[in-house]
Amino acid sequence: MNTLRQDIPAGLVVFLVALPLCLGIAQASGLPPFAGLLTGVIGGLLVTALSPSRFAVSGPAAGLVTIVVASIETLGSFSAFLTALVLAGLMQCGLGLLRAGRFISLVPGSVIKGMLAAIGILLIIQQIPVAFGIEGDAGLAGFASGAAAFSAPAMLVAGGSLAILWLWTTPLIKKAGALGWIPGPLVAVLFGCAATLFGGRLMPEWANELSRIALPSFDSLSALTAQLESPAWTAWQNPSVWVVAVTLALVASLETLLSQEALKKLRPQNPPPSPNREMFAQGIGNLSAGLLGAMPITAVIVRSSVNVSTGAQTKLSVLIHGVLLLICGLWFSDLLNAIPLASLAAVLLYTGYKLATPRLFVEQFRMGAQQYVPFLATIGGIILSGMLMGIGIGLATQMLISLYKSHRNALQLTRYDDHYVLRFQQNLTFLHNPKLQGLLAEIPENSVVIVDHDNAEYLDPDVKAVLKDFGDSAEKRGIRLSQWPVAVK
Repeated sequence: MNTLRQDIPAGLVVFLVALPLCLGIAQASGLPPFAGLLTGVIGGLLVTALSPSRFAVSGPAAGLVTIVVASIETLGSFSAFLTALVLAGLMQCGLGLLRAGRFISLVPGSVIKGMLAAIGILLIIQQIPVAFGIEGDAGLAGFASGAAAFSAPAMLVAGGSLAILWLWTTPLIKKAGALGWIPGPLVAVLFGCAATLFGGRLMPEWANELSRIALPSFDSLSALTAQLESPAWTAWQNPSVWVVAVTLALVASLETLLSQEALKKLRPQNPPPSPNREMFAQGIGNLSAGLLGAMPITAVIVRSSVNVSTGAQTKLSVLIHGVLLLICGLWFSDLLNAIPLASLAAVLLYTGYKLATPRLFVEQFRMGAQQYVPFLATIGGIILSGMLMGIGIGLATQMLISLYKSHRNALQLTRYDDHYVLRFQQNLTFLHNPKLQGLLAEIPENSVVIVDHDNAEYLDPDVKAVLKDFGDSAEKRGIRLSQWPVAVK
């Protein structure tokens, strides 16, 4: 009870941030806005109750929009996608029980940043046509060719909303006291609502061009249950469903654990929340979301950081945000239906920009090829081949570069007159044989070879075989060996 004074305002602010994002992410995914609200409710109530974190806020994530869109297109229906989401939730529960959360540290930072940047780029590509009021399937191709008809009202609303979002990041607003506490996305959405309402009175034909969200009103329990779509259970036999399930489980788990790591830096908890329990909680959330007809759930760092910055003390703030989303969806649908799609597109465009900010690219290039090559490979792979394949390409690229760097420095040959010092800088495997053979070939006859192998605790049998072959022929060539690591004739 002592924390109510901090938790209630924090829950209200998180609700105000989450509401436009839940609606916008559902719309961007090609799903009814109700699905976004339902996802926020499940994340805010069920996942929060099971999560070990006091401050993490779960719900629909912009990072999964592109996966949802591509998956529904691949599987052919939302109900088949829900089957994949149920399977993904079960996989996450299994990963949590197997204590797989600790393996997050194995994913290179370059691949993670590349994944987030690619999601941001895809989000921008997807929302540009909406911001320009292009309807139908014309998409970005229609925008680029100029064949699609633009909507001036949509462009004005999107442009005004983007200006508001930018303004809310400036010191002018941040220092403006109470005004700085109002979330920028909420102000942008309210601007869109005002344009719809007042524009409809002043210029009806202008307002009619603004596409809006369509949230159903619920006057009975049967009306509510009619909106809940069920999984197509027979779809489990489709191999593509399992590919989508694995993709969802891996990416949702990755985003959740990354959010948890970032949250630790904002507000340390003692003891720190278990990543395995968090993964299990997210798995239950996605299992429930699949059964009820909602969207994938992850812990979201944007809403979590807002929760912390507004002074939350316990889980109560997150639960309050979930209850408010539920109330809003059930009894205030008419008010939400005044929100134009263009203002939600602006919120998502801004979110995409923050994920793929130019500063991120500059930072990666400054860190050298070992960072920016896997970073760019991940982005290109995700955009061209999909999320799972793109992450795999990024991981493979990082491993190859790390392997190359490791091999290049693993062996070193130094000459002092007729003396040669061969240094082993690390453990050697069969992969080092080409380099080792090349260095040994440089040693001429009638010389002295000293091997410094203090840093190598392990030598692969294939490496020992190369060393033994060289040592066996050394005496015939007049080569004297010192500290040779293997026995010779």
